[in-house]
Amino acid sequence: MRKTSLALAVAASTLGLSLSQVAHADFIGDSKATLEARNFYFNRDFREDAGQNKSEEWAQGFILRAESGYTEGTVGFGLDAIGMLGFKLDSGDGTAGSNLLTPDRSSGGSQDYSSDLAVAAKAKISKSVLKVGSMQFKNMAIGSSDSRLTPQVFSGGQLVSQEIEGLTLDAARIREVNNRNSGDFEDISIGTTSGANGGTRGITATGGTTTDKFTYLGGTYKINSDLTAAYYHSELDELYKQNSFNLVHVLPLADKQTLKTDVRYARSTDDGRSNVDNKAFGAMVTYGLGGHSFGLGYQKMSGDTGFAYINGTDPFLVNYVQIGDFANKDEKSWQARYDFNFASIGIPGLTFMTRYLTGDNIDRGAASEGKEWERNMDIAYVVQEGTFKNLGIKWRNATMRNNFGRDLDENRLIVSYTLPLL
Repeated sequence: MRKTSLALAVAASTLGLSLSQVAHADFIGDSKATLEARNFYFNRDFREDAGQNKSEEWAQGFILRAESGYTEGTVGFGLDAIGMLGFKLDSGDGTAGSNLLTPDRSSGGSQDYSSDLAVAAKAKISKSVLKVGSMQFKNMAIGSSDSRLTPQVFSGGQLVSQEIEGLTLDAARIREVNNRNSGDFEDISIGTTSGANGGTRGITATGGTTTDKFTYLGGTYKINSDLTAAYYHSELDELYKQNSFNLVHVLPLADKQTLKTDVRYARSTDDGRSNVDNKAFGAMVTYGLGGHSFGLGYQKMSGDTGFAYINGTDPFLVNYVQIGDFANKDEKSWQARYDFNFASIGIPGLTFMTRYLTGDNIDRGAASEGKEWERNMDIAYVVQEGTFKNLGIKWRNATMRNNFGRDLDENRLIVSYTLPLL
């Protein structure tokens, strides 16, 4: 995925040629395409005088997502594509580094313009789909980040099978990553720090922290209408091995009341040249009453290091939030969360969320026990009908404080409009 001005043109011509050549079956009829315009303002205010005191940037992005159907026959073939454009609207005076834009190594700022293209070929037999190329992933083993201007994508192959009712099997081999602020594909690396506040997971590796091979195999099984279980085994070659378990139960109570329990456990060990040794337990219990949701979460890290996951991705942790992941060595953390969906009082499209997390018992070696807390608030509205249908606006606010890294306040304002093309 090269950042060239021809990227989207190539994507459009490639997909258009394929459509013209295969004008039968469900290749066209089942095709879907959307164009999202994403306007993103990011402000992170560091609360100390040392170093850079602010990261502030404003950018405009466009994300084209196209998914074809499949050709006729025992084996159906198709194409998926993600085209991405990013434009700098405001950045300078030492405020770069928001990860919205590609860094400009010569100036220390951000590039004015970037473009990306991710294309994956796919083949389908019965209820099994093989994809090869560039794509996003979202499961217990790996979660592509989409929290900035354009999403993170990976290069590799994936097989998803749903031949057995209620069971989804998922396997992949991934070789490279194009991060949300990257100019090109690069080797995959293991994260060694915990969030923007600089907390440490205590992870080290000999011979570097990168590799060109990540594999996983796992699945999700819907035991009944209320209970779902999942397991994934993953390996970041020579860096870590991980076994992840998840159990989700939704208990219907009285009218418009539910109790959801989400339990997660992961065991991570080294794979030859790292010191990874971690047990991560997390649980979230959420009580739903009409448009209200009240949640309590607990997360505990144990072992010689903090939690291991691919750098830049969204880890499968109950206390991974806007800034922190609360996954430092030996850390114990709690979360209290409240959500309200205004559709319950006749205002569909408007939602509100706030949460507070506190963590302690962080092993800092000879230093004192590490402690941190974070507060988040999200307010979002999506227009439901009329001329501006699908126009969305979201304000994300966060405050992070700790005794081992940088304190910060953060605001993100995201205005997006998604236009269905097919």
